[in-house]
Amino acid sequence: MRRIALFLLTNIAVLLLLSIVCHVFGIDQWAAARGYGGMGGLLAYAAVFGMGGAFISLAMSKWMAKMTTGARVIEQPQNEAERWLVDTVRHHAQSAGIGMPEVAVYDAPEMNAFATGMSRNHALVAVSTGLLQQMDRQQVAAVLGHEIGHVANGDMVTLTLIQGVLNTLVIVAARIVGRLVDSWLSGGREREGTGIGYFVSVIVLQLVFGLFASMIVMAFSRWREFRADAAGAKLAGRGAMVSALQRLQLNHGESSLPKAMAAFGISGPLAQGLQRLFMSHPPLEERIAALQKQM
Repeated sequence: MRRIALFLLTNIAVLLLLSIVCHVFGIDQWAAARGYGGMGGLLAYAAVFGMGGAFISLAMSKWMAKMTTGARVIEQPQNEAERWLVDTVRHHAQSAGIGMPEVAVYDAPEMNAFATGMSRNHALVAVSTGLLQQMDRQQVAAVLGHEIGHVANGDMVTLTLIQGVLNTLVIVAARIVGRLVDSWLSGGREREGTGIGYFVSVIVLQLVFGLFASMIVMAFSRWREFRADAAGAKLAGRGAMVSALQRLQLNHGESSLPKAMAAFGISGPLAQGLQRLFMSHPPLEERIAALQKQM
């Protein structure tokens, strides 16, 4: 419950910060003017909330990940297992040509791991206690290689950029179409400000356009998992990566990661039918088949 409250308070704080930025720079004045307040004003407003929100979330991702999962960063390894974990991440990071990430362990029964961070050289790689307990070291090394692959490929930044651009387009498109709907409902009559049709249309359209935007983001997210699997195979061995994915099938799609972190895990929840369009990860069977084709 405390983690949910923290997540909500953080999002409210981000929205408040963006609102202050819009007010200080006069960006919100477009809403007070007739029509769009100028297309430039609308684009600026949309970019602040669309791109700004996405990149603030990315900047806070390591802190949020530690707080919401209770991850403990290994500052000084306390036992042989922790030394092996840190050494393996260091070896993978050097092989991938990136800076040494922070290494953390979080308490969760299922096998899972994630990577996040603002840049390739300032990342966090965390593994669950369930993964360490239920996988052998070759499999764990492959999972760590997969996560290092995400970092080396810049997946966090790319995903944030795509999300930010789509957020901006959703805000702009919803308001443009909303204005057209409002004008149609008013019979094309000139009037000050906007009517109820505009506000209702914007709310509905942002939900509809947002769904399509989510499909695009999730499609990229699924594609990046294949790339990260290939990176894990390169760093730890293709057989080890296949074995790790086969072992993950015992999870049955279970994950205790917070919703905001779910897309960064090693595997995601299962889905059927149209829900597959909103999956952050491809089915493990497809990922295993992709690797086996290359063996």
